[in-house]
Amino acid sequence: MECPLCSVSLNDIVWQDGHCRVIFTDDLDYPGYCRVVWGEHIAEMSDLTPDGQHHILNVTLAVERALRALMNPDKINLASLGNKVAHLHWHVIARFADDRHFPESIWGREQRPGRPRARPERAALARRIADELSHIIAIH
Repeated sequence: MECPLCSVSLNDIVWQDGHCRVIFTDDLDYPGYCRVVWGEHIAEMSDLTPDGQHHILNVTLAVERALRALMNPDKINLASLGNKVAHLHWHVIARFADDRHFPESIWGREQRPGRPRARPERAALARRIADELSHIIAIH
């Protein structure tokens, strides 16, 4: 079976380095929904070295801080499920009290129609992620 996270289009990439990439999802209800995807096809955090574990978590937290700065959400949801796609990735989702599912998870029961919001501009998000990571030592 082909892994959809191994074959991501360059058009989907917001930011990347030699170890992982940040991609937008196509969910119009959640424009501040990104995935942080590890470059190699592995399934679990424990498959990474400690340096790799720190790196993907640093990138995930940089995306969280960038989304908070650019969108001012009420909450950020972080999730690493992998039940449907067993390729290590983190979901980083900007949440608002008036979105379709709040306070449920985005996979939960719909609460209301929701309110459309603009997606952060790709270049601005990439710059914020890079800025957040600029003080972190790169892994080898």
